[in-house]
Amino acid sequence: MRKNSNKNRRINGEVQKVISEAIRYSKDPRISPFTSVMDVEVAPDLKTCKVWVTVMGDEEDRVRTLEGLKSAAGYIRSTLAKELNMRYTPEIRFIMDDSIEYAINMSKKIDEITAKDNEARAARGESIEEDEESLQQ
Repeated sequence: MRKNSNKNRRINGEVQKVISEAIRYSKDPRISPFTSVMDVEVAPDLKTCKVWVTVMGDEEDRVRTLEGLKSAAGYIRSTLAKELNMRYTPEIRFIMDDSIEYAINMSKKIDEITAKDNEARAARGESIEEDEESLQQ
């Protein structure tokens, strides 16, 4: 099976659903309730699986959640075996995904720069509408 085949994408989607549900119903207190499964990549031979998760919270929440997920990997894997009829049940490896936090930080920086730019224009006596009109022409 090729890496980006329709079958592999379908398997990735089903594995992601099952793992998300298993994490939601996990009883490990270290796993944050604000944990989301962002992406899943099952190897073409179905033996391994990389799971990218994100946690809303501070760094301590992320570290504890990752420890809890590694501890609950056996439970999650057994749930995966029960829910999906696959030849092999993949070994699960959790990876922390910081893309949402990165996007939020970039958005804040863009907003800060825009606000400073608008303050500088106001100090020079320029209006924002004049600049928008000149850009449209």
